Amino acid sequence: MMPRRFPLFNLYQSPFLPPALRRAVLAGLAFSLLWMLSLAPAWLTGQDVDPRIREAEAQRLAAIERVRPAVVAIFARGGGGGGSGVIIDPEGYALTNFHVVQPCGNFMHCGLPNGELYEAVLVGLDPVGDVALIKLMPHQPGAPFPFAPLGDSDQVKVGDWSIAMGNPFLLATDFTPTVTFGIVSGTHRYQYPAGTILEYTDCIQTEASINPGNSGGPLFNLDGQIIGINGRGSFEKRGRVNVGVGYAISINQIKNFMGHLRGGMIVDHATLGAVVKTDEEGKLSVQQILGTVDAYRRGLRDGDELISFAGRPLSSVNQYKNILGIFPKGWRLPLVFRHYDEEKKTTQRVETLVRLAGVHRRDQLEGPGRPPPGRPQPAPRPGQPPSPQPPGPQPQPQPGQPLPAVEPPKDHPIRQWFAAKPGFANFYFNQFERDRVWTGFLKQLGGPMPAGPWKLEGEIVRPIKGPASFQLQSALIEAKWAEAEHRLEPLKPGESLENLSTPTGSGGLLAALYHWQRLLSLGEKGFEAEFHYGGTEPFYPQGAAGSALLCDVLLTEHAGVKCKWYFQPQDQILLGVEVWLEESVDPCEIVFGDYRLKDDRRVPHRWEIRHGDREFGVIVVQSLTWPKS
Repeated sequence: MMPRRFPLFNLYQSPFLPPALRRAVLAGLAFSLLWMLSLAPAWLTGQDVDPRIREAEAQRLAAIERVRPAVVAIFARGGGGGGSGVIIDPEGYALTNFHVVQPCGNFMHCGLPNGELYEAVLVGLDPVGDVALIKLMPHQPGAPFPFAPLGDSDQVKVGDWSIAMGNPFLLATDFTPTVTFGIVSGTHRYQYPAGTILEYTDCIQTEASINPGNSGGPLFNLDGQIIGINGRGSFEKRGRVNVGVGYAISINQIKNFMGHLRGGMIVDHATLGAVVKTDEEGKLSVQQILGTVDAYRRGLRDGDELISFAGRPLSSVNQYKNILGIFPKGWRLPLVFRHYDEEKKTTQRVETLVRLAGVHRRDQLEGPGRPPPGRPQPAPRPGQPPSPQPPGPQPQPQPGQPLPAVEPPKDHPIRQWFAAKPGFANFYFNQFERDRVWTGFLKQLGGPMPAGPWKLEGEIVRPIKGPASFQLQSALIEAKWAEAEHRLEPLKPGESLENLSTPTGSGGLLAALYHWQRLLSLGEKGFEAEFHYGGTEPFYPQGAAGSALLCDVLLTEHAGVKCKWYFQPQDQILLGVEVWLEESVDPCEIVFGDYRLKDDRRVPHRWEIRHGDREFGVIVVQSLTWPKS
């Protein structure tokens, strides 16, 4: 079959066209071409371009060159799939997607653009937010890794340029990442979960191409800062080609979970415990609320109007889900709402702090959320095709089964970096973070305290005035609060909640003193049920009216009582504690301050005791004695 010719060429070759006219047509085409070249862009004609364009190009190229060494190609041991990641500090910690590491098990191989392959181990998991933290192992102990800095995704605006890097379709067998470039198409996007996990809240939408294999890779701004972790894309019907809509988990959301991830935890996201809808007047109102959640104890009821949460205004259900979804279970955050009092027929504006409940039970995250290596994996979520296989021969799975992750040999050095424990992704890193906090605390304290008995005497300065004294023995606390005397045996069988909560209205001040003494004198040995790192959480030294400090947290449990201890991250000073006698009852909160040296020990001399929404009392310590060591 003859090839089709361009219509003008056919006309020029026509025998019916006179030679003179042919020459005129040819001259006209040549003139048209010269005219078009005169209007061509400067880069085509070789003329100088606007310096601002060259500057922007240079900035983009410099950013790519600067961060490319930190982009990771992730593979399951044995070659059963792959994805991308990015190193975020010189120690080799790297971010990626949960759905990338899920089929890899606890160990994986990672390639860097320098062409070298590294051993890596799982650190922490966020199955709901589709995030995982891994750690690459250097070939030489202590050798630093290239890394990319974290940016501020709250500063990202629609129309900003963004750079996506990763290994789509596992094309780069030398681990050199593919770079795509595009504008930010949207911010604060909400993507519904696949089942009960992989929920993308407050995410970034970009037109930079994100394809299978890009999952877990970084989204950069033009300063080379990580603004998101790529994870989702919209694909045409064959499920292999991106249609120009990709989604990245915002880096600020990941920052909220970073302490939990570094602590080897399987983290859960937060819920208020309420159904929220837009009412007929366009207000965001509570339609239903559980009576067991902290928001209910703070006074939130059906029909109340939500105004702001975590310092961000609320105007729609989508906005509410976006804000709520970026925080971990257990965090305490400010909530502002309007409550209508039926009896008084008045509306009251309420500003309070609310502890957030969890979305899942622990078994939901440990079971279906993260099957162990070899267990059948869930189907890919909508908009995310199966991960491509790396080049080369691959083990053949049984029909309907995924490729099993290959475990390293039992004597492999990488195994020393992993410790299995129910409820944790990798308990080794929880022990590591716990010991970091505890060692720092003992250093500033001056060493473990003597076991007891202790005697504390002071003055109550508000809301009432009067003396306060406490005798702390191994299993007996005797106290005088103003004019009332109290006695508690915290380990007494059948001790009632009423007695444990003494003095009345404190939420359990004497029980809190008992656990404080055990922490300072016995450490881990004083808490047989639990003594582990709990990630990072905001702490409010001035209560709801003040600003929050992001603190390291240790969680303890002894005799059925759970405690949450807040440590200042810079020097690990103990700032406060929450003592929970029951999960459904407000804890006794103590804020420690005015640290002074006493017998070579640095101890607090000002205590603020709170319970629920009220201050129970403030004590100024005048003397604190214990046996000489």
